[in-house]
Amino acid sequence: MRPSLVIFDCDGVLVDSEPITNRLLREDLAARGLDLTLERIEEIFVGGTMATVFENARALGADLPDDWVDWFYEQMYAELAKGTPLIEGIEEVLDQLDAAGIPYAVGSNGSLRKMSITLGSHPALHARLKDALYSAHALGVAKPDPELYLKPARDAGIAPEACAVVDDSATGCTAGVRAGMRTMGFAEHNDGARLKAVGAEPFHRMADLPGLLGL
Repeated sequence: MRPSLVIFDCDGVLVDSEPITNRLLREDLAARGLDLTLERIEEIFVGGTMATVFENARALGADLPDDWVDWFYEQMYAELAKGTPLIEGIEEVLDQLDAAGIPYAVGSNGSLRKMSITLGSHPALHARLKDALYSAHALGVAKPDPELYLKPARDAGIAPEACAVVDDSATGCTAGVRAGMRTMGFAEHNDGARLKAVGAEPFHRMADLPGLLGL
């Protein structure tokens, strides 16, 4: 059944920002006494907020100052502003949703400033999405809480069961499942087992999403 609304995560679903952020995070944590592989960084931190990164990294032994979150955001924003590539095939997905008359929104644990930087690298895409961006920083609640996906559905006047979520992290997919929405787990670089384990339907190529949504 076709959804009446599709809600996308941003990082790792619309923009390929996670490799940039993870590399920067790995380098900084290593300099502060916590030397983790990129794979371990992804496993522990992807899908959370920078506040939870701070808490978890400190618990694992990183020597982080109290103002680290704000400091790291500025380093991250500067790096992302150099240019953040799109996920291959995402513009074609939005084209097909437009052709089918299906609206879409974005629900991200990232800040609106971050989305304006990453999506802003692609003005045409940003223009399509800028009025439907939902941030955990603005709402005051983050995934895995389902509110970040329920709020756009309420604003659109569409029941959760008529919505589809597209997310690439177990945290985000958990939010989609808890919201009562069909949840598509984008597993571009892995087998999707962690996403399937929380109730998502894994897929591996963005080009396959329209068919999976019945477009």
